[in-house]
Amino acid sequence: MRLTPPPRPRLRPTLLIALAVIGAAQAAAFTVAINPGPRAVYLRVGDGSITGGTYQGGGTPANNATINTVSVTVPAAAVGNAAVQAMTGTGRLTSDWDNFVFCNAGQVYVGGFLRLPNNAAQSAAVTVNTPANLTNASGDTIPITQISWTSSGNGDTGAQPFPAGTFTGGTQTLATLARNTWSESCHTFRYANTAFPAAGTFTARATYTITAP
Repeated sequence: MRLTPPPRPRLRPTLLIALAVIGAAQAAAFTVAINPGPRAVYLRVGDGSITGGTYQGGGTPANNATINTVSVTVPAAAVGNAAVQAMTGTGRLTSDWDNFVFCNAGQVYVGGFLRLPNNAAQSAAVTVNTPANLTNASGDTIPITQISWTSSGNGDTGAQPFPAGTFTGGTQTLATLARNTWSESCHTFRYANTAFPAAGTFTARATYTITAP
């Protein structure tokens, strides 16, 4: 995450989102059953890679080291006035499931699954870890709690598998994914703008992790 005010108190936050994967080995929100198979976990935040076509069409998820960002420039006259500022994210907008344009420009795609070879009652936890503050080169800070997100998806009408929330600092749980289910949402980030920071570029990183027993 990066927040940048120029010499006057104007703020530009950029949220850097890093994806990490850890594995122990259309009416409503988009969740679909997938066929059981060899044990696997997959998590995509922002950009992601599928080789051999879409997952529905037989493609295989692959590693992608891209670090996506979310950013906003707050006009000088609005800094600290509590007018919520929309942040703009980067990353691919199409679903890995079927290549449907699931997210809109500026949103961040979040999706993944836990695949098992049987019907064992297991699930995967998706968490995000952030520092307590965004920090500039001078050591000035902005609380990470100033950054929140809403959750949606084109064509969705129900509760999202990756719901809305606010960064709290430390590790927090975003979702629990049922086994052999594909889940995805689109996150729209925003900056609360109730802090009045010094000038500078404020940065932090959010690391998303999927963990299965």
